[in-house]
Amino acid sequence: MATDLFQPLRLGALDLPNRIVMAPLTRSRAGSAGIQGAMNAAYYAQRATAGLIIAEATQITQQAQGYAFTPGIANAAQVAGWRQVTDAVHAAGGQIVLQLWHVGRISHPSLQPGGALPVAPSAIRPEGQAFTEAGFQPFVTPRALETDEIPGIVEDYRRAARNAQEAGFDGVEIHGANGYLIDQFLRDGTNQRTDRYGGSIENRTRFLLEVTEAVTSVWGGERVGLRLSPVSPANDIRDSNPQALFDQVVAALAPFNLAYLHVVEGATGGSRDAQGFDFAALRQAFRGPYMANNGYDLELAQTALREGRADAIAFGRPFIANPDLVERLRTGAPLNAPDTKTFYGGDEHGYTDYPALTQKAA
Repeated sequence: MATDLFQPLRLGALDLPNRIVMAPLTRSRAGSAGIQGAMNAAYYAQRATAGLIIAEATQITQQAQGYAFTPGIANAAQVAGWRQVTDAVHAAGGQIVLQLWHVGRISHPSLQPGGALPVAPSAIRPEGQAFTEAGFQPFVTPRALETDEIPGIVEDYRRAARNAQEAGFDGVEIHGANGYLIDQFLRDGTNQRTDRYGGSIENRTRFLLEVTEAVTSVWGGERVGLRLSPVSPANDIRDSNPQALFDQVVAALAPFNLAYLHVVEGATGGSRDAQGFDFAALRQAFRGPYMANNGYDLELAQTALREGRADAIAFGRPFIANPDLVERLRTGAPLNAPDTKTFYGGDEHGYTDYPALTQKAA
């Protein structure tokens, strides 16, 4: 068993040169049309020494969008924009997968087609505000999806998976975490349906499994990962028994032979408090590679690998300010501090202008 971040790892069909993964990071720099360009290609290429890049969450349709200026993968222009990114990453020797995203109720009519209400499993308004082109606005009460609409959204995932292939990605990650649509179906705090998609854990898991079947039908399981966040309260999400829920979710995933399971351990972007959740049981039940995420530094990451609690570690914010994070971790060099004011929206400042380590003369 590997005990070091800098040892190679096979994730499904992907051979990683190291176990340091760049986590998906929303940066809101894709413009109103959700199209990536040269600036985004430069940003990702700078970080291509990661064992794997998981590209920022990307809406599968306009209905799936919940934040201003986030990228899409629904039309030819968006596919072409992402192709600039994948070409740049591959030219730099890296590998990159796309995170497929539907936000569900975490949206606002101003971001929806025709100003429609956001959709969700049930018509329950989340607490908080949406980031729109006009600034932050309160969330609204979403519209509950009709049973016969759900297969269409599953097909949207399948189409997005095909578009990701056309855009040159090495695989995809299904975003099942952080209180977005798949998570909303999974949790009894947001899913009060009485049809075959609600009630029992088996029923609440159905949408995720249908999406996973659709995406793996395009890519094969060996190029598909899944992100979960069992105890994170992100986006006003909750469940009465997350251990039972996610144990059953992982068991149900077994037939798909996914490339990896990507788990946010604790509150997304916050506390690592497990709240009594047994992540080790989740890792053991999955049987494939387990990617840990949330507040890891070098020491914590190495300990997790050494103790067999993870196979790879996803780093988020450190990659924002450190394009050469892998080398900095390898050599013990100090890390650049991120400028939080430039995390979301804007131009190259706080995006592509963080300095790399000074290269020694040959």
